[in-house]
Amino acid sequence: MSSNPVQLIRPRRFGDDRGWFVESWNRDRFAALGIRCEFVQDNHSMSAAVGTLRGLHFQRPPHAQAKLVRCLRGRIFDVAVDLRKGSPTYGHWVGATLTGEGGEQLFVPVGFAHGFVTLEPGSEVAYKTSAAYAPDCDAGIRWDDPTIGVEWPLPAHGPTLSAKDQRQPALAGFDTPFAYDGRPLQPLGEALVP
Repeated sequence: MSSNPVQLIRPRRFGDDRGWFVESWNRDRFAALGIRCEFVQDNHSMSAAVGTLRGLHFQRPPHAQAKLVRCLRGRIFDVAVDLRKGSPTYGHWVGATLTGEGGEQLFVPVGFAHGFVTLEPGSEVAYKTSAAYAPDCDAGIRWDDPTIGVEWPLPAHGPTLSAKDQRQPALAGFDTPFAYDGRPLQPLGEALVP
């Protein structure tokens, strides 16, 4: 079981001359890694251009979401930011490259903002959430907030952003509704699903 709240996971692939098979979610196997969620919604996005940045997003309680993110096609840089009140790593971030070819997944628990930027054209991302989308609880933090300092691998022309992501508030002055659970954010290691 991982003591890190955010986890980079590589599910096992079983291949032969036809291709491969992967079990992308198994409640019992992921529980062995400390991930105990009931996922209720699947989302799928396609981003046409390199440098499409989506984030940093989260939902407030009572509809706060944990997410299990994977790249189905292409390549993304995926980020989680600690928003838990009292956490010694509040405002810190971790990131990992997820690829369709590699099958890596990032588990982002409740209490973290999430975002990603595409590194290849036509990148497709799928993620499970532990709560359904609730527009009244939808929130975010600026992708380029200097107090967070995410090192986004951006193209020379900069990111392609939605209107919403262009006007997200800064972390300074944010009154977080998330409680610290005693597990500080740590650098990402990779866990193999048992």
